[in-house]
Amino acid sequence: MIRLRGLTKRYGDNAVLRGVDLDAMPGEFLVVLGPSGAGKSTLLRCMNRLVRPDEGEMTVAGQAVRADAGAADLRELRRRVAMVFQHHHVVPRLSVLKNVLTGRLGAVPVWRSVLQLFRAGDVALAMDCLSRVGLDHKAQARTDSLSGGQMQRVGIARALAQRPQVILADEPVASLDPHTARQALGYLRQACRELGITVVCNLH
Repeated sequence: MIRLRGLTKRYGDNAVLRGVDLDAMPGEFLVVLGPSGAGKSTLLRCMNRLVRPDEGEMTVAGQAVRADAGAADLRELRRRVAMVFQHHHVVPRLSVLKNVLTGRLGAVPVWRSVLQLFRAGDVALAMDCLSRVGLDHKAQARTDSLSGGQMQRVGIARALAQRPQVILADEPVASLDPHTARQALGYLRQACRELGITVVCNLH
């Protein structure tokens, strides 16, 4: 599902990634552990091409990611690859359900997304994703009424709603207390095991 060979990224004279090799199979939960500044975020950003690597070969979510990949190739890659960030990146004024439904935007026509008109199937999928993280009872609540740990679980549900083949999680629990962090990671790991999603998770 993910195959990296000789991945290298430099910023000036600083080689942040030096010939990284990595393999991850469907349903595998892989943790990249290291201190801040070790290049963990750069690794994930190369995998979904938010950052362009200088050298190496990448296959992510079954798609060869070329250095000269065009806009259409990158859109297809990002439909298959979801991100979970350290900061929740939720829309506070929207309901929990609508925040999760934003994970479907890549799969719906532009006019539907502008008008926030989602199909019944998308709503049912979003509710299932909320159930997987224990928040289906909060579906109609404003997201800014939730705790930090609950907001992060909304972010996980949103990623699951994308129906990705791969989830890249960039220090997703760094701002949470240990108990809440374990709970959030547990939800993510269980859902991805059941759904066969490959996860690469940065932790420090």
